[in-house]
Amino acid sequence: MKTIGLLGGMSWESTVSYYQYINRAVGEQLGGLHSARILLASVDFHEVERMQRANDWHAAAQLLGDHATRLETAGADLIVLCTNTMHKIAADIEEKLGIPLIHIVDSTGRAMVDGGWTKVGLLGTRFTMQEDFYVGRLERNFGINVIVPDEYAQKDIHQIIYDELCLGVVSESARQRYVEIIGQLVAEGAGAVIMGCTEIGLLLRAGDVQVPLIDTTRLHAQEAVRIALGGMVPVTSIDGFSD
Repeated sequence: MKTIGLLGGMSWESTVSYYQYINRAVGEQLGGLHSARILLASVDFHEVERMQRANDWHAAAQLLGDHATRLETAGADLIVLCTNTMHKIAADIEEKLGIPLIHIVDSTGRAMVDGGWTKVGLLGTRFTMQEDFYVGRLERNFGINVIVPDEYAQKDIHQIIYDELCLGVVSESARQRYVEIIGQLVAEGAGAVIMGCTEIGLLLRAGDVQVPLIDTTRLHAQEAVRIALGGMVPVTSIDGFSD
């Protein structure tokens, strides 16, 4: 079994989910008392969020790149960046590594292709919804037509992520607002909706909406387990579709 390096803390609320999904999958795949070999570097999200607001992605890349190389030095065989948004600087981190960084957009894109979805909605931070590193990669590499909410809805989604979900606050008003926004995406033709922020899975469940919710956290964790176990297919308990 290979050692998985988790680069987390963005926020720690969703990093907990990564740890749970990965260990459960390894245990169910191998049986008995098996659990995953994991190294965790958890950053102070306050610092990262300040860099985001300041548009200082160079500093963010330096910070996360340093933590990633420490994981490699400590014995990690692969790196999982436990956040959607910070994949904006994934290439900068990869340049510093001699081991694979498992890209969350690729894990998600393959699931879209396997599921037969060609037109999907996307929820995430404003960086994820607006910038090419996410939407463009899905469109170019996987042929996915991605629909994003309007500007007003994007503002609400982003605010709820940072002001509530990253702090562990799960409110009914936030859930209803997300459900309303998803309804708009479905009306525009989305056959599924990507939960493109690792915290959104804390808020939404499949029964909340009329289309599949694609949980990027689960898909990312699944890919890490598959590689760590040498290509074995993880159990469906983390198949990427929110329950």
